[in-house]
Amino acid sequence: MVVSHERGFARVFAPEVVAHLDTIEREFHSQIRKQIHLRLSSEPEKETRNRKPLDVPAPYGPQWELRFGPGNRFRVFYEVDPVERTVKILAIGVKERNVLRIGAEEYRT
Repeated sequence: MVVSHERGFARVFAPEVVAHLDTIEREFHSQIRKQIHLRLSSEPEKETRNRKPLDVPAPYGPQWELRFGPGNRFRVFYEVDPVERTVKILAIGVKERNVLRIGAEEYRT
């Protein structure tokens, strides 16, 4: 796991996330890192238009989903431990129409 903790909530990346990023165009990697930092460093459990708790179980068992990028195509799935003040990034994917790609896997929505 990779840990990033400058202030607020620490962001912990599951090892699988590296493989997920490998399937996303490199030109978007810095934007993805920036959005994770900006939106999940503080108040990761605050519901917004593009950040919501998940009612239905999703791949990798996350509690929350963050959407951003061109056409809201990127998805970050995560869980929060408010006691430890950590956000665990479980998966990063790309949503195109009704298909969510996480690494080599595809999920129909």
